[in-house]
Amino acid sequence: MARRLASNAKTADEQGVAPVGAGVPVGTPRPDWKKYGYATRCASVVKVSDYAARRVKSLSLPIVMGSTYELDNAQHGARLHEKREAMYADGDGYVYSRWGSPTNEGAARQLAALEGVGPDSEGGCMLFSSGMAAISASLMAVCKAGDHGVFPYAVYGGTHEFLVEFASHWGIEYTLVDATDPAAYAAALKPNTRVVYTESPANPTCRLTDLEAVTAIVDQHAAAGHTRPWVMCDGTFATPFHQRCLENPGMDVAIHSATKYIGGHSDILAGAVTTHSAEFAHAIAKVQKLFGAPLAPFESFLLARGLRTLHVRMERHGENAMRVAKMLDAHPLIASTFYPGLPSHPDHELAKKVFTSGGSGCMSRREQTFGGMLAFIVAGDDDTALRRAARMCERLKVVTLAVSLGGTESLIEHPASMTHAMIPRPERLAGGLADGLVRISVGLEDIDDLLEDLTQAMDGCDDGL
Repeated sequence: MARRLASNAKTADEQGVAPVGAGVPVGTPRPDWKKYGYATRCASVVKVSDYAARRVKSLSLPIVMGSTYELDNAQHGARLHEKREAMYADGDGYVYSRWGSPTNEGAARQLAALEGVGPDSEGGCMLFSSGMAAISASLMAVCKAGDHGVFPYAVYGGTHEFLVEFASHWGIEYTLVDATDPAAYAAALKPNTRVVYTESPANPTCRLTDLEAVTAIVDQHAAAGHTRPWVMCDGTFATPFHQRCLENPGMDVAIHSATKYIGGHSDILAGAVTTHSAEFAHAIAKVQKLFGAPLAPFESFLLARGLRTLHVRMERHGENAMRVAKMLDAHPLIASTFYPGLPSHPDHELAKKVFTSGGSGCMSRREQTFGGMLAFIVAGDDDTALRRAARMCERLKVVTLAVSLGGTESLIEHPASMTHAMIPRPERLAGGLADGLVRISVGLEDIDDLLEDLTQAMDGCDDGL
């Protein structure tokens, strides 16, 4: 019986499958490998097998660690070097990982899809080695000496520092405005304005910008005969789960510090820039190529892994944050609470439109959530509020005093002395960053543990005085 079955079985070659040991490993020696010296065997005898390239179908994004790629022939190399910089490789493949790599591109395409930008778009997504690399590259892609940009007062401290320390020295002018008032953007526009920059929700005040109103103002500026500025939005706090700003036809560029919620586990530095524009895609691809800040393959894999649970994490972040915001809003030592989900938030009505919680398909099954970020101002005069805020942060046991945000753990920080310390106090106050303002990134812990920890920290912030 066994012999008859064996005789009727097709061989591996007949089935079109490589037999075990014949090209199955991902790495396989070159033909005639035994004739090479030991040094050659060490240095270059192993290559990726054709079988691996055709048949290994991992469900997870493969990590391709190579810095350079084998060329078919000299003409192939010439074609690759002559190509116009773009966000993704074409059918000719890759030449050098600073110019693009498979794992980076795979994660970028995944994120682009969450932004609503598919393979049929002329643009796409580029991943950078940090959020600041993404922000800086976006601005360098379109600004030159003599240009002007409009930016919010309440902008991430690193963005403000880039304007002061680099843009101004390169001959680029900028105007700071109250981003909650679209008319302020209109008043700041000039004939040489090339960038209109928004950050919504704002870091750390959680104030929102009416992006539709801002893009309409920019369109009117262009209709008056001026070159249309590029409209950009740093939507790190919201993530594409809540806010897909590129669905607004007037928005050109979406920026994220993917270190935060998109990565989601406080274990990578990453930045993302997404666009529908072929012109901008080429410009930022050239910046990444020449300044050399692509996201490395392993970090690209971690980012792609984080994206797989973005929707689940953002829902829990939002549920916990709402409970924390309500508790803080009722505490006698809290003067103001800024959480878009609270009816008391000045931008609550706009928030109900912006925070789409994955879109109508998700919201039809679950309640709307408003993200995991909130801020509050401790009661008291400037000195008292400053002291209470610091004392509260130091008394916490579950919530960790640390910069950054968007991980599974809850983090708290004091912007005036930490993330926004480089911004002059008058400009900081103009952006709504009071001395006693505290920011919390609400994590995924048990909500009862978070409420108990925050309550004891606030209740005891005057102890020992």
